[in-house]
Amino acid sequence: MSDTTRAIAEYWDAAAAAFDDEPDHGLRQEHTRTAWARIMKSWFHLGPADVLDVGCGTGSLSLLLAEAGHRVTGVDLAPRMVEQAGAKLTAAGLAGRFLVGDAAAPPTGQERYDVVLSRHLLWTLPDPEAALREWVARLGPGGRLVLVEGRWREAGQSGVPYVAGAESLPWHGGITAEDLAAAVRPLVSGLRIEPLSGDAALWGGPVTDERYALIALA
Repeated sequence: MSDTTRAIAEYWDAAAAAFDDEPDHGLRQEHTRTAWARIMKSWFHLGPADVLDVGCGTGSLSLLLAEAGHRVTGVDLAPRMVEQAGAKLTAAGLAGRFLVGDAAAPPTGQERYDVVLSRHLLWTLPDPEAALREWVARLGPGGRLVLVEGRWREAGQSGVPYVAGAESLPWHGGITAEDLAAAVRPLVSGLRIEPLSGDAALWGGPVTDERYALIALA
């Protein structure tokens, strides 16, 4: 693990306690929670599925998936995030498996999934294109890759990286839909982009930066 990756893991581990305070992280407001449940249902279009939630954080999306009847495995580099994710599903009386590990190379062996889901993770990775190849390789026949991403400035618009060395990451600050599509297209049989910036319910209020979902078929 590089020094930057270690610093990033420590940052998110320390952030776990307050992570769910953000409306689109904890999904505590009913209208935000409902908006995410609705939109994810539109992306999946399939019955109970095996889903790999990479960079699962505190498991808010994993919880919605489990509530919808999907079988969820979550992976995150931050142990405290993983602890909260497991506790969240347990409190709801739902099953889920959560692993501490590198989301770019999930520690799930030869298992294959119907869906690999990632939200706002690629900007933190030292080699995001390698992660994309790894995730597509984890999909079974007809599998689906769902990436919720964007291009943004960090909180405060200061330009100061949240972790020393983060400014050197390839997709620091996010990635545009056009550029992500160009990276994913050679790996899949087809993809589409769904703009999300205009749906304020997803974010707990209006946003002005670029946010979108990329849905691709293996």
